Amino acid sequence: MRLPYLLVLALIVAACTNAVHAVDGPRKPNFVYVFTDDQRWDALGAVQREQGEKGRFPWLKTPNLDRIAAEGIRFRNAFVVNSLCAPSRASLVTGQYGHVNGVTNNHTTHPAGNISVATLLRPAGYVSGYFGKWHHGNQSGKRPGFDTSASFVGQGVYFDCPIEVDGVKTSSKGFVDDVTTEYATNFIKANKDKPFLMILGLKTCHGPFTPPPRNEKDYDGAMARSVPNYGIPAIYAKVGPNGPKGKATDAKEVSTNLGMFRGINSVDDNVGKLLKILDELKLTDDTVFIFSSDNGYYLGEHNLGDKRTAYEESMRIPMLVRYPRGVKAGRIEDRMVLNVDPAATFLDLAGQPASAAMHGRSWKPLLEEKLTDWRDSFFYCYFYEKTSGSPMTTAVRTADAKLIKYPGHDEWTEVFDLKADPYETRNLAADPAAADLRRKLEAEYDKQAKAIDFKIPTFADQPAPAGTEAPKKKAGKKGAK
Repeated sequence: MRLPYLLVLALIVAACTNAVHAVDGPRKPNFVYVFTDDQRWDALGAVQREQGEKGRFPWLKTPNLDRIAAEGIRFRNAFVVNSLCAPSRASLVTGQYGHVNGVTNNHTTHPAGNISVATLLRPAGYVSGYFGKWHHGNQSGKRPGFDTSASFVGQGVYFDCPIEVDGVKTSSKGFVDDVTTEYATNFIKANKDKPFLMILGLKTCHGPFTPPPRNEKDYDGAMARSVPNYGIPAIYAKVGPNGPKGKATDAKEVSTNLGMFRGINSVDDNVGKLLKILDELKLTDDTVFIFSSDNGYYLGEHNLGDKRTAYEESMRIPMLVRYPRGVKAGRIEDRMVLNVDPAATFLDLAGQPASAAMHGRSWKPLLEEKLTDWRDSFFYCYFYEKTSGSPMTTAVRTADAKLIKYPGHDEWTEVFDLKADPYETRNLAADPAAADLRRKLEAEYDKQAKAIDFKIPTFADQPAPAGTEAPKKKAGKKGAK
C-alpha cells in the first residue's frame, strides 16, 4: 500500500526529530522552587481535608497548591534544620547546615564564596534566577551565585516595595508577591528554550500579615479548632512549665491569625499564575515544581506565636513536588525530607554531581519509588540570637520520638514519644519508664551531630556574659522575623 505524500513527509520529519533527540538525549528538567515565609505544614487545604476532625483550619482552601499535590507527591514528614528565615534560605541554596554555610541568624549576609546549587548547575547549561525575599540582614546586590535576580532588601514591605533588579533599585507598584511573581514569570518566558532554575521566595505569610485587597475579607469570622497543647507554656517560658496555663482553654474553637490565611490565599493565586504559564509554554511535563516554606509557625501551641524552637509546629513544613515526566501523580510519601535536600536533588536530576560538602540527599530514589536506605532521623539546631528571646535549641527527631536540648539549661531537656503524644505535652526526660527511650535518643543525637560535624561557630551570636543582659525581643511577637 502506498502512503500519502504528506504522511510520508510527516514520518520522515518525525524520524529526523527522534534521531536528533536520540543524540541529544531527553531535555534536562527545569526546576521551579516556590516557598513562602512562616507557612505551617498543615496550612494546606489538602492537609486539612486529610485531617478531618483533627484539622485546625477546616475552612482553608488552596486549590492551586492542592493541584500540585494531586499531580505529584506530598511529603508528610518534611522539616527544616533551623526554623528561621535567612538560615533556611541559605540551607536551600547551599544544601548545608548554618554552622558550615556561615548563616546562623537573620542579620548575617550570605557569604559570596558559598557553594550554590545555581553555580553547580551552570556547567549543565542551566540559567538561574532568584526572585522575591532573600533577607540575610540588609544584603543588597545581585543574589550570590545566580545569573539574575529581582529581590528586595531585608523584609521589604507588602506594597510598593522597591525591587533590586540585578542589584539596581527599581520602584514597583502593588502587592509585593504579585510583583515578584511577575518577574519570575517573565524569567520563565525568556528562558523557555533552555533548562532553568527559578527560585521564588514570597514574603507572605510573614508579619504584619497583610494580604492584598482581593483577599482582605477572606475567612471573616472563622475560628480555629483548639488542640491539646494550645496555650500550655513551653518549658523555657518564664512562667514555667507548671505555672499558669496562659491561653489554655477548654473551648473547642479559638481565635487565630486570619491575616496569615488570607495571605496564603494570595500565595495560591500566584502559584496558579506559575502553573498556568508552564502549561501555556508546554513546559509542565519537563518541570520539577516544588512548593514549600522557610519554616513553620506556632499559632498558640505551647503558648507561642513565632517559630525558632524545636516543637513540631515550628520545624515542620509543607513540601509538594510535581514532575509529570518522572513522578507518579497523587502520591503520599512519609519518609523524612529536609530543606537541605533540594540542592542535591536538582543536581542529581540534572545529571550533575553534588558537592561532597553538602549535607542534603537527593530525592531521586524517592521520586522514582525505589527502595533505598533512607534517613530515619536528623539533627536540628536553632542558634542563639542577640535580638530574640528564644533560647538556643538543639534536637534529634526520629520517626516517632524527639529529644530537645537547650545548651546551658539541662533542666529544660525534653523527651517526647511522638507516636503516643503527637502534641508534645508529656515530657518524659525524667520518667524512669522512658529511660531506655532517652538513652536511645541521646545516642542518636550524638550520632547525627557527628555526621554533620556540628559545633557552635564563632560567627554565631554569643550570649551576653553572666550578670549582663543582652537586648532581646519578646519571643512570640507576631511581627518577629
